Amino acid sequence: MSAVRNERSLVALLLVLAGLAWWSSLDRMQGMDAGPWTGLGTLGWFLGLWVVMMAAMMLPSAIPAVALYGGLARDRTPLPALLFVGGYLAVWAAAGLVAFGLAAVADRFAGGVLAWDRAGRWAAGTTLLVAAAYQLTPLKDACLARCRSPLALLLGSWRPGLFGGFRLGLSSGAWCAGCCWALMASLFALGVMSVAWTTLVAGLVALEKILPWRHIATATTTALLVVLGLLLLAAPGLVPALTLPG
Repeated sequence: MSAVRNERSLVALLLVLAGLAWWSSLDRMQGMDAGPWTGLGTLGWFLGLWVVMMAAMMLPSAIPAVALYGGLARDRTPLPALLFVGGYLAVWAAAGLVAFGLAAVADRFAGGVLAWDRAGRWAAGTTLLVAAAYQLTPLKDACLARCRSPLALLLGSWRPGLFGGFRLGLSSGAWCAGCCWALMASLFALGVMSVAWTTLVAGLVALEKILPWRHIATATTTALLVVLGLLLLAAPGLVPALTLPG
């Protein structure tokens, strides 16, 4: 009974943390440019917002892995599980650094090229089509399988102690990033500061990682990315919730 109570308490804590992260993210997004290829601001500001956004978007679908680890760790406190979460979010923080670096390089060597009236529209549509293609690759399938089977991941990478929990979080986060990086790239193309697109991408992530119909979920996500990508290229005005300049 104690183990069950601990697991329920941990799940409740994670849901509260995800809820607070959503509240913080939505609050910060108010009044911001919600269009495609939004400027990312300073590194510190962007990274802080990015990590909170990842907690909001990714923690709900990571709860099965975190709760399973918390049970296997057999600790009376949530500390090992929270260190697991810390490792998981550290991977997404690193992904945010990569995204910021790519944006900085693009701005430095091709300043303004992603403006909507230049190459922005074509880059956005192409990004979504590339993301759709990635959905069908063996690498995506392998990463998604790991995300959907946390027991195999934990047993295959188990390390004792608190630092072991952090390392397991890193491993879980790496598989998750491999599964979801294309969806995150699509978010930048559609509007990383858009409440609507952020919510949609978070929903697609949860759909793929939690619901039992794995292949149907992947096919649905792929089809949606293809439709949105083609609309961005041919008729962006028909894309719902898309914020266009001017």
